[in-house]
Amino acid sequence: MQEQTVDEVTEKSANRLIHQTSPYLLQHAYNPVNWYPWGDEAWDRAKAENKLVIISIGYSACHWCHVMEHESFENAEIAALMNKNYICIKVDREERPDVDQFFMDACQLMVGRGGWPLNAFALPDKRPVYAGTYFPTNQWKGLLHELANGYRFKKQSYLEYADKLTAGIRGLSRPVSIAEEDRPEADLDYAVTSAYQSMERIFDRRMGGKGQAPKFPMPDNYLFLLRYHKSTGEAEALKQTLLTLNKMAGGGIYDQIGGGFCRYSTDAEWKVPHFEKMLYDNAQLISLYSQAYTITQDSYYKDIVFETIAWMRHEMHAPEGVFYAALDADSEGEEGKYYLWTESEIRAVLDEPNAGYAINYFGIGKQGLWEQGRSIPVAHHLCHDFSRDNHIRHEDWCDKLDIIKGILYKEREKRIRPGLDNKILTSWNALAIIGLCDAYQAFSNTWFFDLAKDAYHFIEDKLLDGTQLYRTYSQEKPAIRGFLEDYALLIKAQIRLYQVTFDEKFLLKASELLQHLIRDFYDPESGFFYFTDASDTDLPVRKIDTGDNVIASPNSIMGQNLYTLGRYFSQEEWISMARRIVAAMIPSMSEHGSFFSNYALLALDMAQPERELCILGDDALNALRSTFGTYRPDVLIAGSKSGISALPMLANKYQAGQTQYYLCENRSCHAPVTELPAL
Repeated sequence: MQEQTVDEVTEKSANRLIHQTSPYLLQHAYNPVNWYPWGDEAWDRAKAENKLVIISIGYSACHWCHVMEHESFENAEIAALMNKNYICIKVDREERPDVDQFFMDACQLMVGRGGWPLNAFALPDKRPVYAGTYFPTNQWKGLLHELANGYRFKKQSYLEYADKLTAGIRGLSRPVSIAEEDRPEADLDYAVTSAYQSMERIFDRRMGGKGQAPKFPMPDNYLFLLRYHKSTGEAEALKQTLLTLNKMAGGGIYDQIGGGFCRYSTDAEWKVPHFEKMLYDNAQLISLYSQAYTITQDSYYKDIVFETIAWMRHEMHAPEGVFYAALDADSEGEEGKYYLWTESEIRAVLDEPNAGYAINYFGIGKQGLWEQGRSIPVAHHLCHDFSRDNHIRHEDWCDKLDIIKGILYKEREKRIRPGLDNKILTSWNALAIIGLCDAYQAFSNTWFFDLAKDAYHFIEDKLLDGTQLYRTYSQEKPAIRGFLEDYALLIKAQIRLYQVTFDEKFLLKASELLQHLIRDFYDPESGFFYFTDASDTDLPVRKIDTGDNVIASPNSIMGQNLYTLGRYFSQEEWISMARRIVAAMIPSMSEHGSFFSNYALLALDMAQPERELCILGDDALNALRSTFGTYRPDVLIAGSKSGISALPMLANKYQAGQTQYYLCENRSCHAPVTELPAL
């Protein structure tokens, strides 16, 4: 489905979504359903007419959202039924993750699973009474009749059920508080080891990832495994991570022609993806493959990073220097059509023997065969294996493969492209900044840093007003007050920018935002942060999000931010707050490590000695760059070109005329040295 803009959707025959800027909402602006955007107008009308409210939630790259729209929301009969009996609200989950989380909790409690499209029914006071995901037309029609009649004739039972369901959601939103001092330090080691063991039990040792399908890239799982291997020497943790990275990069989930990863694989072999490409997946996978490269020096991982960043720059980059949100799964109304190939299409654009090589290497008509004779390009052969088996020098094959990819990519660009969701989201761009900084640190490529710097400056200039952060940018203005996720990831991005530049303005701004969050988002009773600020009254429950998912929980990210900034600024209160978060999550990470892996990563940091590397002197920036390309996650790095610094750990260390390295452990520094190898 192609992206629609306000200019392309006219006022005539459009519903209220015509005035929105979200590409997902604009996709529904022609529906015969009388859609409202989320807001007071819809809820006031529901109260005035005493009607149930349908809240239909999705996102522009969601294939099954498009299917349900075509089957039901474009159906005049279904639309008339919805308009007569309900007030209907459309929500872009990427704009309003708070609304999505609230009704997703209701769905999980009712049916034990969730997903998108998410369709919830609520009372006029916003309390849910029913929720589900995709409904075929006849099932949706029956549900519309059933709930409308039930509310008309059995209203009291609906009110009572709403009480119970909302209480259940409230219970999910209140984590158990455990004082940090009630957890001995030994529990950190136990939690980390248990988290690893719980993950190890579900390793797919043949294809990587977890054993079952569908398979999602879960970057934080493997960042934890890399760190666990570094700390303990556990060979299996590294082996499983590299297996997963190899299988993902060789599968259909990775765009073998144009670079970049799709959302997830529907099968257990990473072959058949849902074809949407999201900024947040690719940003985090850039971090993962970059860190894996610093451990292995495997050029394959370098290629994946460079190709993925090139894809982001070519297809996802806004003229202002920031990144768009997503590419649709569909083109011309068909999922994946843009990415599929037949043998005849390959032979039409490549001469022999390159055509034969491409068909063999990408599994066209064989490993990648999907449907109707078309194939998803896969690369189950590693490059060196393919060159050996085909008696080609490895270097020659690498050059030849680059040429083949370039020709196929140019040919593919003649096709009708998937729709672009051109939303600019703060949190996802923060992830991109983090990923680009990790790539810069791994490969010393200044282009990566320039991309990160440009994206950050856009956020700072357009989306940050003092300490008020906004989530989205559209029509040349910010919109929607930032959520905890936006703040937490921006702070993490500011920390990473400092760590590759020694520019303290990034840390000072991070400290300012952190203090704002403690004032407006922090819950002293539980020790966690709410997803929304103290002024939020938009939903019946103010949620605290604790589970790590494809994007880590903002609370686990805040734990890392508190711990890191606490060490930089010698703020024991912040360190104690971070330890309290980890202490409360020890039972969860111990039992279900893959769903709490970012907490386990923080627990592992806390269980290790505190190490800092301080670099001071006129040549501090070059000295910093000399540390690039190595994997040292257990060392916090700081530095300055002068003796002027806001960081206590740098106080009284500067010596004019020379550059010195200080290695400190548990807040005690060794004698300085003037050459890095001496450390």
